[in-house]
Amino acid sequence: MSNLKVAELPVLHQPDEVAVPCCPPLTEGPMSAEQAETVARMFKALGDPVRLRLFSAVASHEGGEACVCDISDVGVSQPTVSHHLKKLKEAGLLTSERRGTWVYYRVEPSVLAGMGQLLTAAAR
Repeated sequence: MSNLKVAELPVLHQPDEVAVPCCPPLTEGPMSAEQAETVARMFKALGDPVRLRLFSAVASHEGGEACVCDISDVGVSQPTVSHHLKKLKEAGLLTSERRGTWVYYRVEPSVLAGMGQLLTAAAR
């Protein structure tokens, strides 16, 4: 069982920045236009099957981090994989770090927890 705390959906821009809360669960009240834009960007990024597979490959990879060399087998060319990973980063779903010639991707635990919280009904 994981010991991760459920956090509000963050918007991540750089790996070393602190996560900034986005919005409360959908059942707690209507989103602002800005919150809706942020969340829509994330779900739009995950709306593509290749991106969803890449996101899942990173999220489920041992240690929570994956080298691009380990997750590139999704049925598209390497430049297309890079394009999709870039879109996931722009949406705040992934962070990356270059180590030598390889880039390593990570899903921040707070992103997964925040997405789950967003879609979970608030306790009544």
